[in-house]
Formats: sequence, C-alpha cells, structure tokens
Amino acid sequence: MAYELKEMQGSLFKNSKKTTELQPDYTGKIKVNGVELQLSAWVAKTKAGETYLNIKAKEANTGSIDNFGAKSGTDLPF
Repeated sequence: MAYELKEMQGSLFKNSKKTTELQPDYTGKIKVNGVELQLSAWVAKTKAGETYLNIKAKEANTGSIDNFGAKSGTDLPF
C-alpha cells in the first residue's frame, strides 16, 4: 500500500542524487487544500551566519508525460 499524504502534512528527504549546488539539498511533498505540492529546499546561511532552509513549492507532476508532451489520463481536445 502506497503512502498517502494527509492534509496540511508533508515530508522532506535528503537529496541523495544532488550533483551541483543548484540542485536542492532536500526534496519532498506536502498536501495543501487537496493539492499535492513538490517541495525543494536548500540549506542557506544569513549574513549573521545562522543556518536556515530556503524552500520552494510547485504543483506536483502526478501524471506521466507521453512522447507527445501530453499528460497521461488527461482529456485531449480531439
């Protein structure tokens, strides 16, 4: 049984595939108002030297993309 995100909860995991500084240190998902969001987080430091997480969120890609760029499971206009 796959893990199902609960409303207003999420998780971040260390990005074991990180190869450049542009890639996030942590990735994960959160569910807000029924929408699953993909999280990316970078460890950063303030000018005073305090460590914090810089976090970005975007809508998660829940469907796969076919060879023509259309998400599978979506209605096509023809």
